[in-house]
Amino acid sequence: MKIAVVFPGIGYHADKPLLYYSKKTAKCLGYEILEVQYGDFPSGVKGDRKKMQTCFLAALAQTEEILKGVDFTSCEEILFISKSIGTTVAAAYAQTHHLKTGNLYFTPIADSFQFMKNRSGIVFHGTADPWIETKVLLDACEKKDLPVFVTENANHSLETGDVKTDLRNLQLIMDKTEEYIGNGRTFR
Repeated sequence: MKIAVVFPGIGYHADKPLLYYSKKTAKCLGYEILEVQYGDFPSGVKGDRKKMQTCFLAALAQTEEILKGVDFTSCEEILFISKSIGTTVAAAYAQTHHLKTGNLYFTPIADSFQFMKNRSGIVFHGTADPWIETKVLLDACEKKDLPVFVTENANHSLETGDVKTDLRNLQLIMDKTEEYIGNGRTFR
């Protein structure tokens, strides 16, 4: 069995474009899809270290509860599809449970990199992402040997504000996503 677990961000649920089309791609490639859904988070998290930590711990606890019945040992491939704070939760969960996972890290935040130890994955980042500077992200990815797909002038949702540009970019992002998932042997 191949399983893909979706870890959304704060306000970026699993039916928004990056996660929605990644789920569809994984499903077409034979993965059973599980979605982690978090409860309410406080507003004004960006820039507030204490609120961010509270959100992370709450999301991780909810993830533990949601995934407690999943037998990952019976899976031939495990793919984590994550966005924003979900990248931190996914990486922390995999580390805690000693799981060998493939990872689609959509717009990770700086805290995510402390948990990305020996993880196969690909990182997607926009150069206008206010949550992490591009140089900081690129340096962290280089240290972790994680390939990065950079979208110029794109924000934390990998959008530029121009619909046609965003659709072209989404196509490129999904092409990279499909290529990564299709080469699942790299994260077994």
